Amino acid sequence: MAGGVVVLSALAIALDEPWLTAVIAYGFLARVLAGPTFSPLAQLVTRVITPRLPLAPRPVPGPPKRFAQGIGATVSVAAALLALVLGLDTAAYAVLGVLIFAATLESVFGYCLGCKAFAVLMRAGVIPREVCERCLDMGAQLPKRA
Repeated sequence: MAGGVVVLSALAIALDEPWLTAVIAYGFLARVLAGPTFSPLAQLVTRVITPRLPLAPRPVPGPPKRFAQGIGATVSVAAALLALVLGLDTAAYAVLGVLIFAATLESVFGYCLGCKAFAVLMRAGVIPREVCERCLDMGAQLPKRA
């Protein structure tokens, strides 16, 4: 899905089509609230594109991905508000640039900034260990609480 976010965001900027910020924001909000069920981009990726790729599945616990999607939702909603409510297209496109950067890291290198932030917050005790027991099982090195 990150690759789709990169493409949609780049198209919004390149074609100067600020209404695409609402499409991007909707996709993130839909994924945060209901997983891939109501996100057209998620449906396309999970049902059409991914099954055709010769890549091994990379299981990732849900809470870090949901956290990352929440960050994406915040950023994309900010871009949509800047563009569609305030008429600040240049500022909206700058915000989309941040989204493009993060989504490119995820789609090209498999590096999820939101997931890394989630792990840091778990290690710091901000996010309780119980939120993602599976994260602990997948090798996250978290200190034990006293």
